[in-house]
Order: sequence, then structure tokens, then C-alpha cells
Amino acid sequence: MNPSIRLPAPAKLNLFLHILGQREDGYHNLETLFQILDWGDALEFELADSLELEQFSPADFPDEDNLVLLAAKKLQDFSGCSLGARIKLHKKIPMGAGLGGGSSDAATTLLGLNRLWNLELSIEQLAELGLSLGADVPVFVCGQTALALGIGEQLYPVELEENWFLVVTPLIHISTAGIFLHPELTRNGESIVDSQESRLTCVGRNSKIRALADLAARNDCQTVVEKLHPEVARMRQALENFGSVRMSGTGSSLFMQFSDATQAEHALEHLRASESIKANEYKAFIARGVNQSAVHNELADCQM
Repeated sequence: MNPSIRLPAPAKLNLFLHILGQREDGYHNLETLFQILDWGDALEFELADSLELEQFSPADFPDEDNLVLLAAKKLQDFSGCSLGARIKLHKKIPMGAGLGGGSSDAATTLLGLNRLWNLELSIEQLAELGLSLGADVPVFVCGQTALALGIGEQLYPVELEENWFLVVTPLIHISTAGIFLHPELTRNGESIVDSQESRLTCVGRNSKIRALADLAARNDCQTVVEKLHPEVARMRQALENFGSVRMSGTGSSLFMQFSDATQAEHALEHLRASESIKANEYKAFIARGVNQSAVHNELADCQM
């Protein structure tokens, strides 16, 4: 039997997302807090002669649009590896939802094939390779809840309380590129790190950052998203009956934070009983925020 490995590809939330300005290359300087979740996709990797991808998901989309194969090919090219892999992708994270599904799948592919092919590339090398696939890929490669600056590639690990989240996703697909290209997008947001530097403890790139509980948080994409997609605004208004609501990334997912799972379950029960939002208009799940990704825990325990 060929060597094989199965690894998770966790979802993320942006606890805040601040757009500080647009760069000459068209990208935007950001300030965001990535919260890794204990819920997401899963991938299986088996040694093979060529690269093959089999996908299991609620809604199919073409393999050529999938970052898994792109990540695998980039890793082959970078390392000069001639080995292949049979990859099975089990999708749970919805597309265009602001939860980082494609980026997380790509990151787990880099990590998994690095182990399967015995390449022994460092996390730093894999993160740099992942950046060429998307700005969110490095945080999943590094596998820690983190403050991200620049276009999202400057990562500072954060130790947060491992709270629970109710995540609700209206059944629409939102284009990240479309939001960042929109003329009404806020591009001069105020920086929390700069304006409230005393509220952060930061000593170098690899240091821990502790963000105080009263740190102001916002999502600078939300106004444009709700204008273009009224379903998001309607869902937010319905959820606000049960507590504070924020949007992740460029949407469409909305989330509520709780100190324990029971509170999250009660909020979900209230949502399901709501007459203003129909059950076929959204998907919802409850997950816990974690400081270290499960993919790194699995790799640490993996015996090849």
C-alpha cells in the first residue's frame, strides 16, 4: 500500500479587517486578526505517479479553479520533486464566504505533500510559496491565530481566549476581487495598531501579541458588501436580535462570539425558530476558536 496521510484544512474568521490604503501594485495594505477555527475541510494524500484530485463537496466546481492542484504543482516546480499524489478533498467550507476555504486547502496541500514527499522544506519556505497562491495562504501554513499586516503576509502570532462562534453564511457567493475593486470601498481606514499602540505588546516579528478585550474592531468591507448583497444586511439584522454580529473577510459569513458552546447553540436555536429568515437561505455551524491549527497537531502526531 502506498504511503498516505489525512489532514484537516480549517476555516478562519477575520475578527476585524481594516483597509489602510491601496498600494501602487493594486493590492491593499490591511490590518486583520485571523482567528483559526476547529472546523473545516479535510484532505487525503496518497503517493502516486501523477497528480490527481478527487473532490467531495455539496457543490462541484472545476478542478482548474481549485487551489489544491495549483499548490501541488507549485510545490513540485519549486522543489524539483518528480513524485505525484492522489488527493481527495472533502469540502465543508462554502466558497465566497470569507472563511478562507480555498486558501486553507492550498496550505494543507503544501504541508501535506511536503511531508508525503519528504521534502523537508521549512514553514517559512512553504509560507512564501503559499503567498504566490493568495494573501491568506501563509496564515494557514503557519497555523496560528495571528495579527496580519501588509497584504496579509506579515504575521504576528496572537494568544486569544479560545471562544466559541456561531457562523452563519447566506447562500450567496461573493467575489473578493469584486469587493476590493469597488469604487466605494473604504481605503483609508484608521489603524488600531498605530493609533492604539499602547494596547498591544509587540516585540519583533515572532513575538506574541496580546490584544486587549476592548480593542475596537470593524470590517471596512462590510458597507460595500451589504450594498451589493442585501441578503447579508438582512441576515445581520436578524442575528442582531441575539447579540453582537460581525462579518468575516469580504463576506458573506457573519459570526457571533460566545464564551461557551451552550450560548452559541441557544443563538442557533433562536435563529432556526426565526420567522424573518428561512432555513433554506443560509448554512450555519458552531466552532471553537483555537490558537494553533489542527493541521499542525496532526502533522506532529503523523507517522509515515
